[in-house]
Amino acid sequence: MACAVKKLSARAAATLTAPGRHSDGDGLYLVVDASGARRWLFLFRWQGKLKEMGLGGLSAVSLSEAREKAAAARQILKGGKNPIEHRRTAKEERLAAVTFGVFVDEVVKSLSQVFRNDKHKAQWSSTLTTYASSLWDKPINEIGTDDVLNVLTPIWQTKSETASRVRGRIERVLDAAKAKGLRTGENPALWRGHLDKLLPARRKLTRGHHAAMPFDEVPAFMADLRSRDAMAGLALQFCILNASRSGEVLGARWSEIDRKMKVWTIPATRMKAGIEHRVPLTDAALSVLDQTEVVRRGEYVFPGQKPDRPLSIMAMEMMLRRMKVEVTVHGFRSSFRDWAGECTAFPREIAETALAHVVGDATERAYRRGDALEKRRALMEAWGAFIYGNKKVAR
Repeated sequence: MACAVKKLSARAAATLTAPGRHSDGDGLYLVVDASGARRWLFLFRWQGKLKEMGLGGLSAVSLSEAREKAAAARQILKGGKNPIEHRRTAKEERLAAVTFGVFVDEVVKSLSQVFRNDKHKAQWSSTLTTYASSLWDKPINEIGTDDVLNVLTPIWQTKSETASRVRGRIERVLDAAKAKGLRTGENPALWRGHLDKLLPARRKLTRGHHAAMPFDEVPAFMADLRSRDAMAGLALQFCILNASRSGEVLGARWSEIDRKMKVWTIPATRMKAGIEHRVPLTDAALSVLDQTEVVRRGEYVFPGQKPDRPLSIMAMEMMLRRMKVEVTVHGFRSSFRDWAGECTAFPREIAETALAHVVGDATERAYRRGDALEKRRALMEAWGAFIYGNKKVAR
């Protein structure tokens, strides 16, 4: 009759010093290495061969926890499966379930105390939402150098500062994933010694770097644009009619639109200046919304291909390339500003406010409580009239 194995006690496990395997019974052993390190081991036979399954070090796994792990492994064996392979498969499934987008949310939450205000927190995640959308649904352990390059290459020279921020934020997210055991290997978004060998040196940001169309060419361009049946074309029309930034338009939600008051209210979290901005919607702009509402499918005014995602940040730029015009989306804001300054008598501050620029010093802004909505409405109506062929500016 076989002798019953004497079970280990928690005290014995903590004080054993003799190197070797110390049995707790049913295949569970405490291994004491020559260095004095202690770790748990589960021994079992699989297809006639003895297998060793590590269960963790004594400093991290208590005796009771090791027994629970060993019992779980025995149950898997009874089910006809190799517990080592089962654990590996379970880990792979767990990693596959953690996508880049899911982990970005976790990282942003953990960094909440670092951000100076809600605006910076929103900008941190919105840059990744906008520019790294191709990574969003990809398992974070599968993201490689090619994936990062696909994000950065289209904007590396045209949006240099933004591209640099995007790269740095991707690097930080992937570093955090590695620290939590969700990735292994080198960070594919690392610049020095990696991406600096694959991407050209960035152009330094200078004023006036956004190629703009002469304002007298905008009406003909808009006539061509309106003939094109594409969501990107509608977004670009809306962007030009409102002299908006591309990010403001692509992030537009139906909840921000008040058709009755003819106002689009952009929350502070999506504005460059971090201040809520009201946009007076002209009939021309509302006409664009009429067209997008016909195909409405979610909260975004200009939806992308993926469910519940906005149009890609590159969609409008690609539309310009297909139309073979060498200007940028942002450049149309310059076209608007040049037109307002040269062809109208609207005050400078009205045009600047229409562009959501901060006007005046802190004292002046403190005394100017309103946002001149109706005066800006008249300006934007005049801009629309000019675009649609009425060269006589309405006042």
